[in-house]
Amino acid sequence: MNWLRRWNARSLASQFFIAGGLVSIVVMFLVGMLVTHLIEEAVIHNSGAATALYVDSVVAPLLPDMQTESLLDEGSAQALDETLGQGALGRRLVSFKLWRNDGTILYSNEKELVGQKFPVSEKLQKAFAGSLVARYERPGDPESGAERALGKPLMEIYNPVLQPWSGQAVAVLEFYETAEGLADSLAHARLRSWGAVAALTALFFLVLSALVFRGSRTIEAQRKDLKERVKELSALLAENRGLQRRLQRASQRVAALNETYLRSIGADLHDGPAQHIAYASLRLDSDLLINASTEPEAREKELAWIRSSLAEAMTEIRNICSGLVLPQIEKSSITEIVLRVVEAHRHKTETLVETIIDEDGPELATAVKICIYRFIQEALNNAYRHGGGVQQTVRAVSHNGHVCVEVSDRGDGFDPTEVRPSSLGLVGLRERIDSLGGSFDITTGEGGTTVTMTFEPMEVGD
Repeated sequence: MNWLRRWNARSLASQFFIAGGLVSIVVMFLVGMLVTHLIEEAVIHNSGAATALYVDSVVAPLLPDMQTESLLDEGSAQALDETLGQGALGRRLVSFKLWRNDGTILYSNEKELVGQKFPVSEKLQKAFAGSLVARYERPGDPESGAERALGKPLMEIYNPVLQPWSGQAVAVLEFYETAEGLADSLAHARLRSWGAVAALTALFFLVLSALVFRGSRTIEAQRKDLKERVKELSALLAENRGLQRRLQRASQRVAALNETYLRSIGADLHDGPAQHIAYASLRLDSDLLINASTEPEAREKELAWIRSSLAEAMTEIRNICSGLVLPQIEKSSITEIVLRVVEAHRHKTETLVETIIDEDGPELATAVKICIYRFIQEALNNAYRHGGGVQQTVRAVSHNGHVCVEVSDRGDGFDPTEVRPSSLGLVGLRERIDSLGGSFDITTGEGGTTVTMTFEPMEVGD
């Protein structure tokens, strides 16, 4: 296909010039052959008609009534011999034959042919049908051995002898003439016809080429202008992408500030202190505190867990109030963040959590790190609270800026349509993730629940 690529690489004018030139040459050749053939036939026919008229005017008066006579009498034959053997007609004619319609030669200057019968040729049939037949060629008929021996083309003419009152062909005169000058006439006719066809074809092709080249220049100019515009649009698109990246970075910074100071205060309170307080509340209802027979040491240990949760909740509340939300996360990797939040959940709930971490990506924005921490924390708490903490799994992947965190359990699941818009749990997580340009997905059913957050690669702001 290399030739096709090279052909398509050419301009439209070049393609037309090559293809149109080849087509024009083929058409010129075909038209030239047709015109030359027609001219040759016309020249030969006109020359043969002139000769036939002359011969007929000389020979016809010497012939008997061919309608009633089946054989040529000696007087007519002698008159023909004398007429055809002398003068201008004798010098011009090579041979002469008189045919009957059954193929019998009634007279010939070659006496051995008189009376012989030959197959009726197509040319003879046309002549008996009333048409003049003229051919300029080397003789090839069975009866034309002497003419063929000359080794050169001759003018062969079949002229019907017509009955005066009926116009019916009663005999055919066949004669060969040297046709001196006819070959030169045909050569000149061929040359003039080929020259005329070539000139007209060249003129037609040049006019079309001029129009095509003019159109090609217009197309090339428009194509060049279009390329310039595409280049300008590409530059604008690249600039727009740069602005979009700057906007994404600004959005991250604004989202981080908003996370710290404005929109996510309620979500942070719910994801942090509220979880600790809820855990302490669950512990207050435990059998170790309600049962009066509980040993003092076990009761004291349970109260210590409660005090620890409440103290941790108070610590986070102070951090939120002072504007310091999880400062230890800022320089942590995803692996450290996941292990930290999973370990805290294990410590609080005494449940097992399987962790799968695959990290080789670049440093992430602080807002994304906080989002990852809160996402895992809220998802694990929901898995423990609503799914019983059955087969909890945290899977975190970070490759070349693509971040995907998945938290799943094998609990009873829930109906996502029953989550109230005012709920700060899942709704707060979705809003937090959406504000950073990520995606949030929940899959739940009888086989358990899986929540997923995803961030596509983007440049991290300063």
